[in-house]
Parts: sequence; structure tokens; C-alpha cells
Amino acid sequence: MFKRISTDMLNTILITGVILLIIEIVFFNGGLIFSVGFSAVLIYFGWKNYRPLWRKAMFWVGAVGLGLTVLSMIAVRFLVLAILFLAVRHYYKTKQHPERVQLEGMDQELNDPPEEPVFTQKFFGRQSTPSHSYPWQDVNVHGGIGDRVIDLSETVLPLNESVISIRHFIGNVTIYVPYEVEVTILHSAIIGRSSIFQFKKSRMLNQMTFYQTPDYQENKPRVKVITSIFSGDLEVKRI
Repeated sequence: MFKRISTDMLNTILITGVILLIIEIVFFNGGLIFSVGFSAVLIYFGWKNYRPLWRKAMFWVGAVGLGLTVLSMIAVRFLVLAILFLAVRHYYKTKQHPERVQLEGMDQELNDPPEEPVFTQKFFGRQSTPSHSYPWQDVNVHGGIGDRVIDLSETVLPLNESVISIRHFIGNVTIYVPYEVEVTILHSAIIGRSSIFQFKKSRMLNQMTFYQTPDYQENKPRVKVITSIFSGDLEVKRI
């Protein structure tokens, strides 16, 4: 259904939702920011070490609190109504022109990429590349809460510039790089630390860091890494 909606309409719905959210926070319910932040902290620390019972309780208290807070927002209610409206409109269109909708779906299936990406968009949980050999594809994802691990030693990089782009909310990003691979790294973090080979920053507060191997421009294969994290650490190791 959403694949057939124009980008302008989706943007209009999202912008309207953001405007309603800002109005709600500024004029009606300023405590939303505190409630969401507190719930996110509980979820993060509860998920980071999920085995103890009190950590599980912390996670679920945060998750339930976040869910109730989100559902109480005017902006979320507007988005739900907008989705229901689009679903009803799509249903009536399929009744009026079933052949056209079916052909559009067939065309989209034929145009789908044949291979699954190495990483997919995932809001909760740890995510890593396979522990066995896998075909390389450039990484361009954003995530929510959890660690991300990329091991380049289990794949064959092409003889050009590969790209790893990760925008993340809370969690650590770890990248394992073979010795023969050249890298350039541009990393930014609101809160966290960075460790790139032998270079370390023990504290980053709304800072950026840049690193490039000396032979990056001359040798191949090479990888460009662009990471942005709200709260978490970046670690790049040779393997």
C-alpha cells in the first residue's frame, strides 16, 4: 500500500505529525520529553544485560512506559488516523481497478533486488554481519537501540571504494577490518567514546573525529566509514 503513495503525501503527513508533536510539547504536555527519555534509559540499561531478573523488569517497565507515552500523543493519534484513511482509500481503489493494482504489484516484484542487504533497518536488538562468508553490499542503515557489529574479514570487498554508513541512537558500533584494507572514518557522537586502531578518545561530547590510513588514496580495497551515534562507542579493530 505505502509503495503506491506519493512521497509528497507521505512528507505532508509526517510534517503535520511533527508540527502537532511540537505544539503538544510546547503548549500542552512538556513532560513528554522527560517521560520518553526516562523510558529510553530504562530500556537501554535493561537490554544491555538482560539476564538478571531486575534488568528484565527494568526493560519491560521502560518499554511499557514508552508505549503508553507514545500512544497518548496527539501526533501519534493523527498518524494512526492518516494510516487508516490511506488503507480505506487503497481498499476502494483495489475494488474499482483490481487489474491495475495487480499489475503494479507484479512490476514492483520484478524490480526488487535479488539479494538481501547485509544489514536491515532494526530498531531494537543487536545486529551483526554473518559469522560465515557472505557477499558484500554497501551498508546504509539507521538504528535505534542495540549494538552493531561488522566483520569485513568474512567477505571479499570489491576493488573500489566500499561504504559503511550507520546512523544510530543508542548502542555501540564495532567494525573489524583486515590488515590489507585501507579505511577512512568520519565519526560523530553526542555522548560516547571512540577507539580507531591505536587512536582513542576516552570521552566525546557532541564531537566529531576523523581518521584515514596513510595509503588510502593509492591502495585498494578501501572502505569509507561514516557513523553517527547519539549515545554509544565506536571501535574499529584490525583482524
